[in-house]
Amino acid sequence: MPIAVDIDVMLARRKMSVGELADRVGITPANLAVLKNGRAKAVRFTTLAALCEVLDCQPGDLLRWEPEDTTDE
Repeated sequence: MPIAVDIDVMLARRKMSVGELADRVGITPANLAVLKNGRAKAVRFTTLAALCEVLDCQPGDLLRWEPEDTTDE
């Protein structure tokens, strides 16, 4: 997937656990894990805003675009 999720990076910088972040954002740890591991198909802006508020960051600190490898091997 060309969108990479860097929630792990921000969690480490803030010295916060996944469980604590999930509690403070108001989502289940399972749903946060789906997002954190890049398996989510979508994220609500309200969830993204809550993540940014709790982690004191910008959306670009959590999400980044990576070009897909289209070379034929």
